[in-house]
Amino acid sequence: MTAVRARRNRVLSPATFTTVVIGGLVLAAAAGWSSLLLVVQGRVIPGWGVSAALLVAVLVFRWAFTRRRRRDGTSPLGLPRKQAEWARRTSALLIVTAVLGTVLEATADLLVSAEYHVLHPEGPEGCTAVVRETSFLVIGDGEVFAVGRAGLAFGTAGSWTVDDGYRPVEEGAYELDWGEEAGALRIIGTITDPVVRSDMDGIDCWW
Repeated sequence: MTAVRARRNRVLSPATFTTVVIGGLVLAAAAGWSSLLLVVQGRVIPGWGVSAALLVAVLVFRWAFTRRRRRDGTSPLGLPRKQAEWARRTSALLIVTAVLGTVLEATADLLVSAEYHVLHPEGPEGCTAVVRETSFLVIGDGEVFAVGRAGLAFGTAGSWTVDDGYRPVEEGAYELDWGEEAGALRIIGTITDPVVRSDMDGIDCWW
C-alpha cells in the first residue's frame, strides 16, 4: 500500500503542483484586469468571465491535490517550510487580485448594460469582429475586437461614441467589409443620434 501511495504522489510532484497553481492564478489575475475576450462556439466570454473560470478550476485542482495528500498521510504541499510559506502568500495575493478584477469588471459591465455581438461574415483566415456596446445616461459607447482563430482577442481594434445612448450595432446600423489582410467597420448613426467620435484602425488578426 505504501508503494502504491508513493507512486501516486510521484505522478505530480509538489514543485510541479505549485508551479501549475501559481501559473493558473497569474493567468486568472491577468485576465480579470485586461481587455481579453474569448469566443467559444459563437458565444463571447469577457475577460472577467475567463478569470472566474480559471480561478474556479485552479481552486478545485488545488483542493483535490491537497485533499489526496492529506488522505495519504503526507504534507499538503510537500515543500520546505520557506517555499511553502511563499507559495501560500503568493497564492493568496493572486486570488485576491483575480477576485477583485473579476468583480470590478463584471460590475462595470452590469452598470453600463454591456452587450457583446459577433459580427458576420468572417474575414481572412477565420478573423472575426466582435463588438461590445454600452450605454450610460445619454452616451452610447462601442468597441470592436479582432478575434483570431484561437478565439482570443487581447485588446480593442477601434472604438466609437454615439449620442443619446444609441446602440447602432444592435440595430444593425453598420457596415463590415473585409480586405485581403484586414477588415473595416463603419458605424452608422442617425440624424438624432449621430456618431460623435470614431477611432477605427482596421480589424487585423495578426495572431
